[in-house]
Amino acid sequence: MPANPFLGVLFHWLGGLAAASFYVPYRGVKRWSWEIYWITGGVFSWVVAPWFFASIQTNDLMGVLSATPSTTLGYCVLFGCLWGFGGLTYGLTMRYLGLSLGMAVVLGLCTVFGTLIPPIFQGTFVSNLISSPSGNIILLGLLVTLAGIIVVALAGAKKGEPVDNAAIAEFDFKKGIGVAIFSGVMSSCFAFGLAAGEPIRQLSAAAGTGSLWVGLPVLCIIMFGGLITNAIWCGILIARNRSAGQWVGKMSTDDPSTPVAGKVPLALNYLFSAVAGTIWYFQFFFYTMGESQMGRFGFSSWTLHMASIIIFGALWGFAFKEWKGAPTKARLMVFSGIGLLVLATVIIGYGNYIGR
Repeated sequence: MPANPFLGVLFHWLGGLAAASFYVPYRGVKRWSWEIYWITGGVFSWVVAPWFFASIQTNDLMGVLSATPSTTLGYCVLFGCLWGFGGLTYGLTMRYLGLSLGMAVVLGLCTVFGTLIPPIFQGTFVSNLISSPSGNIILLGLLVTLAGIIVVALAGAKKGEPVDNAAIAEFDFKKGIGVAIFSGVMSSCFAFGLAAGEPIRQLSAAAGTGSLWVGLPVLCIIMFGGLITNAIWCGILIARNRSAGQWVGKMSTDDPSTPVAGKVPLALNYLFSAVAGTIWYFQFFFYTMGESQMGRFGFSSWTLHMASIIIFGALWGFAFKEWKGAPTKARLMVFSGIGLLVLATVIIGYGNYIGR
């Protein structure tokens, strides 16, 4: 199947929609502590979904992984563990800043590191980006992406504390910015893991797997690393808050953030967590499909992915009335930022198209 960058952009938009939407079902979880619903959904994100879809779409999945060099597997797990720190604090960023502003700051840093570091490390930065017209266009797209992210972030800062405190109950700009910076840097490690997993993609292709699906086995390994980090941290919180009983409907009075009145809707909590976790996985399911269509500039997929997440994240912010009561100037700014991000995806898609 020949590369089709514009089809790749479409896949990245679908991945961005999934990434921006995964936290929405968690809003339906009632009377569960954060660590309980996060690790419950994470089981579907990092174990169930990646192995299920990889086993369906990959020819001889276990054969491919068993033939993979141990160093490759090790690097993928390592970068997955580091990325796991970003995932953990990403959830906290949503709590403190909301969907719109939180995503802008986290994904801005993640975009820069995740897009530029892999080609620099591989020694292809000059040949692919500086010395070629198509690479220059892709760099322009990255700059437009960063401009859009900055505009959205500034709009969020001008918005200030929301008038409707129910929209973001724990809004804290200073605390949220600090957490978001750490999350953005760590989250970019997923891109490093994808680059390190290139031998797995080659083995998957050699086994006869279609070009759209060769990246799925890589996700299984990287996400295992993410599972390690998240399981350790959530285990610590569960022990500290004595919240394990919530899985069977018991309430913990040791965690002041968890209400103790009323019955725990266990079935719905498990359902919402499973849906959230599966939706989260689909961002990278579509990412690998999009990357397969970007030709030799596959690293630009990270920029497309980040831009798409922010576009849909900002729209979700409006849907949940996070901008209720915000100044008109702030609203105009966020829509201007979204427009820049949409333009950036078109520019990057065109750069990939002429560089095929």
